[in-house]
Amino acid sequence: MTQEAMIALIRARGIRDPLVLGAMGRVPRAAFVPEGQKRQAHGDHPLPIGHRQTISQPYIVAMMTEALALTPSQRVLEIGTGSGYQAAILAEMGMEVYSVERIPALHQAAQHALEAAGYAQVRCKLGDGYHGWPDHAPYAGIIVTAASPEAPPPLLAQLADGGCMVIPLGRPGRMQELWQLTRHGEEFRRESMGGVAFVPFVHDAA
Repeated sequence: MTQEAMIALIRARGIRDPLVLGAMGRVPRAAFVPEGQKRQAHGDHPLPIGHRQTISQPYIVAMMTEALALTPSQRVLEIGTGSGYQAAILAEMGMEVYSVERIPALHQAAQHALEAAGYAQVRCKLGDGYHGWPDHAPYAGIIVTAASPEAPPPLLAQLADGGCMVIPLGRPGRMQELWQLTRHGEEFRRESMGGVAFVPFVHDAA
């Protein structure tokens, strides 16, 4: 499948945000998948990137990104850098992007891929995503790319008033749901976006 066909498919599945569609049409997805997977880079399915992690299927990337409802220049936090592709999409949309990854090899590979693809402005950090990146909070958007039993309280605290978090909730091997959490003061409006399957959110408990 070509990149153009990939965009046509996610558009047909209901993605309408021109910022999202434009970014996904410009970011070279093949630059963020392992060498042996590049021929499948634009297929609408996840791909392994090593260390029991995956790059999400294009439609899920588009749906989660659209749900953040961001406008250019806003600050966004990604938990789970993975391949670096999601961070590149956000950067291409004009966001100020911060991303946290707990696996050293993926952190290093993602930084290299982002720089090589022209997204060196993305700020990456090696660490436990459960704690977010409080130095740069609050964030207009927080996107979590691993399933957690509940939304981590430190991440909720770093979300700006009026901001949105998109996170899959559930346990490995069980039903997971993608949720959009919008902050209104100390309250969070929750809206389910349907069933999903993500790798588990790993937290290095103290």
